[in-house]
Amino acid sequence: MDETPLPEITEQFARTLAPASDAVIEEMDAKADREGFPTVGPAVGGWLRLVARMVDADRVFEFGSGFGYSAYWMAPAVPDDGQIVLTEIDADELDEAREFLDRGGFADRAAFEHGDAIKTVENYDGPFDVVLIDNEKHRYAEAFEAVRGKVPVGGAVVADNMIEAGPLEFEEVRALLDGEDIDANEASRGIAAYLERIGDDPAFETGLLPLGEGVAVSVRVE
Repeated sequence: MDETPLPEITEQFARTLAPASDAVIEEMDAKADREGFPTVGPAVGGWLRLVARMVDADRVFEFGSGFGYSAYWMAPAVPDDGQIVLTEIDADELDEAREFLDRGGFADRAAFEHGDAIKTVENYDGPFDVVLIDNEKHRYAEAFEAVRGKVPVGGAVVADNMIEAGPLEFEEVRALLDGEDIDANEASRGIAAYLERIGDDPAFETGLLPLGEGVAVSVRVE
């Protein structure tokens, strides 16, 4: 009997079903492996593209883009006259993102914003059909508040790192959500605060995608 844990089987199967990568994605994956840079990986990348297609996304906003991995996966689902707004505090990583998307032929639909994503989104009116939250974990709820009014009915907010991420302790998150008064770290408190906020919002319905490091997908329903 195969004793491979179900999450690992799910991840492997999702990778099998994900859209085919190209030379640029393969280079980005190699870079992430070589440098230990956290990306969503191809299984979640394929899901991000699918979400963008399902909501017929014209505009996408990312809170935290790194060197453009997630944006590159979503770019084929955005029309030529659409827009993906990448935000990154690290100028060198943003330059790399610009280079990767340019090589893939997607730079024409991308805006590259250097600086704090939560301040940057204030400069955009929206609407944004897909929003990816992948910035500092303790600021997830703040990011949601900043963009909530710019997500139309039918739009999706996707948040990475619901289960794993650096200092994040999943048991701490669960305890906080259960109302326990514990001495949790900043990342755990940030993820718990986000899940409470999005879960209490009647305008959104949320589910957990058990791939990568855990992805919460919230659809605006009213």
